[in-house]
Formats: sequence, C-alpha cells, structure tokens
Amino acid sequence: MAKHKAAFVNIIGNPNVGKSTLMNEFVGEKLSIITSKSQTTRHNIKGIVNGENFQLVFSDTPGVLKPHYKLQQSMLKFSESALTDADIIIYVTDVYEKEEKNIDFLQKVKKLNIPILLIINKIDLSSQDKVVELVEKWKKTMPKAEIFPTSALNKFNIKNIFNRILELAPESPPFFPKDQLTDKTERFFVSEIIREKILIRYKKEIPYSVEVDVEEFKESEDIIKIRSIIYVERKSQKGIIIGHQGKAIKYIGIDARKDIEAFFEKKVFLELRVKVADDWRSDENKLKRFGY
Repeated sequence: MAKHKAAFVNIIGNPNVGKSTLMNEFVGEKLSIITSKSQTTRHNIKGIVNGENFQLVFSDTPGVLKPHYKLQQSMLKFSESALTDADIIIYVTDVYEKEEKNIDFLQKVKKLNIPILLIINKIDLSSQDKVVELVEKWKKTMPKAEIFPTSALNKFNIKNIFNRILELAPESPPFFPKDQLTDKTERFFVSEIIREKILIRYKKEIPYSVEVDVEEFKESEDIIKIRSIIYVERKSQKGIIIGHQGKAIKYIGIDARKDIEAFFEKKVFLELRVKVADDWRSDENKLKRFGY
C-alpha cells in the first residue's frame, strides 16, 4: 500500500506574474481573486488538494514589493513568511520580468534548502526563441531550481508541474481534514469577491484604498443573507464608490452577487454599505481588525 504524502507548497513572486491563476488551476477552484491590477492578493490564501494517498496545501501569497505604508508592510511579511514554512517553493516569474527585479528577495529564495520550481509564466505571449533565452538566463540566476515554461491561463504544463510536486512531497500524514478545501472562512471569500469587483470597476487609487468587511452572513436552507461594508479612506472616495444616484454600487452588488451565488451554489441576498475609515492602510489597529 502506497504511503501517504503531504506538503506545504508556497507560491511566491513579484506582482502580476500569474500566481493566483496558477494557484486556482492547481486547486481546481477559484479561491484567489484575479485582476490585471498589481497587489490584488493581500493575504496568504491556502487551497488544499486531496487525493487518496496525498494532500498538497498550496498557498497563494501577495506579490513582493517595496512597502510604502503599513498595509504593504503586512503584505510583505506574508510573502517572506512563505519562505520559512514551505516544503516546496514555487517561484513565479513571466516572460516580461527581469531577473534583477526585487533582487534582495530573490537572494533569500536562492539560499533555501528545499525544492524550488521556477515557473516562467505567460509563454503564450512570447516566442519560442525568447522562452529558450529566458530559461538559460534563469538557469544561471537560480541554478538549484527546476524550470517550467508555463501558460497558467492556457493550462499549459500545469499537469507536469503538479506531478513533479507530488514526486517531491515528503511522506507525511495530512495536515488538514481530507474534505477541507481551504483555511479561510466563508466570510473571507465573500469579501474577496466584492473587492475583486471593485478592483475591476474602478481605476487609480480607489481599489487600493478599499477594504471589505462582512458584518453578517446568515445561511438558511434556500438563501444566504449577507450584509457587507465597503471601507474607504476618505469621504470623497465614498461618493465615487456609491456613484450618481447609487448606480455604481448597484452594479458592484449585481456582479458580486452572481459570483457569490456560483461559489456557494445557493441564492444570495447581498446588502452593501460604504463607510469611511480614515487612513486605514496606515493604522495598525484598523489593519489588525481587518486581519493583517
């Protein structure tokens, strides 16, 4: 009888290289929100894949950046902590990124004594010659890493990477119950879906000034009733989120409700309100309250 394997597999890298898309492909569920904007992921989000003789705990992390305020400091801590609690590291780059970007963090990755799989993502947006050139460059930069040219969006090479992770996983009993999909709560995923719609709909500073808090989540047999507050940093931002005659927030609610219903496979009543939490991104107490 095959022995059971289990591993913590942490996905790290700079912003906007496709970490969340990769995570969702591995897990087979949309756990991490995905937009074209950087800094979309703010937390470490675990997705658990179970088989008869294995359990892989994938962790999507915020993109590595130089912090300018306390929220970004917290996000960087999430990324750095991923280096200390992993059995396997997946370092994601793409066809556009230079090897010297965030070199300090890369040096920390190079010093690790655990398996590193280096994913060159978005190869569908490049030529074969360019990809070959990138592979050679990364071999010199990260000589201990195994390199996988990939297109997460097109699912190219995903199965090979997954199979290699399984090969590398150590023998271990499972870390979580075998029917568990994630370590996050239902409220967390509701807030992330709402925040994704704001990231998609608004430009400039607005999406980065927003935090979403689910005040009420009541589930009955045929419907889930949710009351959620969208926090912004300034009064002027509140007006932009609500929009003329409340039209903007209405569209956010419609888009979010559809995705929440698909996620929970149940009818949803969603109430949204907007409040001001002055400079919350730089306020330690408010950050703690929001789970950072």
